[in-house]
Amino acid sequence: MTSNIPQRRLGKDGPLVPAMSFGLMMFAGVYGAAPDDEGKYKILDRALELGATLWDTADLYGDCEKTVGEWFTRTGKRKEIFLATKFGFVKGDPNYATRSDAELLSPPRPQGMYDIGQSSGLSNLSNKTPIEETMRAMVELQKEGKIHHIGLSNLSANSLRRAVKIAPVAAVQLDYSLFTLDIETAKTKHLLATCRELGVPVIAYSPLGRGLLTSTFAATEPIEIGDLRGKLLPRFQGENVTKNQKLAQEFAKFAAKKGCTPSQLALAWLLKQGDDIIPTPGTKNVQLSDEEEKEIRAWAERADVGGAPIPERLEFGLYVDTVEEK
Repeated sequence: MTSNIPQRRLGKDGPLVPAMSFGLMMFAGVYGAAPDDEGKYKILDRALELGATLWDTADLYGDCEKTVGEWFTRTGKRKEIFLATKFGFVKGDPNYATRSDAELLSPPRPQGMYDIGQSSGLSNLSNKTPIEETMRAMVELQKEGKIHHIGLSNLSANSLRRAVKIAPVAAVQLDYSLFTLDIETAKTKHLLATCRELGVPVIAYSPLGRGLLTSTFAATEPIEIGDLRGKLLPRFQGENVTKNQKLAQEFAKFAAKKGCTPSQLALAWLLKQGDDIIPTPGTKNVQLSDEEEKEIRAWAERADVGGAPIPERLEFGLYVDTVEEK
């Protein structure tokens, strides 16, 4: 099956990848019950069929990496997938500890398994480890053939500037959606502008606001029992639910005018922000005029979204500014 998904380049001289990434966090049961193994294999089969071949995973996502490895063995399709992984979260730590030192980043990993390895914020950079040490450890993984490119996630503008002095960064993964515009603002010292100055593309995670910008949420359907969003995320708790559902219903009206779903419109808006933005996931069916984009942006900037994107106790992992190297 020929894919119509457009291609975008990772970095100035990096590989071409689909402009729409495919996130595999749902395999960890974050959004309710996870599919069984056969169900996961069918999802991966369908993703390949649709041309969604940039897969985003992490060692934090349960047995997700194991499932992907088994799928490669079953299908022999490893070369058709561009696989990104994240590491750095200390599993089982009650204080959500993060590490990005050389020791943690260098466990045995399958040779050539990953196209891009990301040491990341919530999955996780540590502000106690200089970004330079993290980058040098990842360069060693490159030399060993365990990753092909280096990516980072949830770091600060300053840390990114220091990182690229050690080695090229193929991409950064950041929270970016109509309901989370922080990377455009002074709050993050204009992190998006820094990425563009340095020629580093952004893989936008949670492009649907973790489900807020969907027809399901707009229809006020209850969150499934076992869905961690209701237990963990402020935007899905208490009075914030009602407040944000009203915003979702307002956004659904924009989508109705365009003849598409809210999800499609939210993703199309992100794609409109530039060729250096790669949403996880993405859409190929909706295109916006400049005026439509501006209208939706103005609405998003006015929107008073209820609650923070993540709990306060986890905010340490966003836009991490690592210590200076001595």
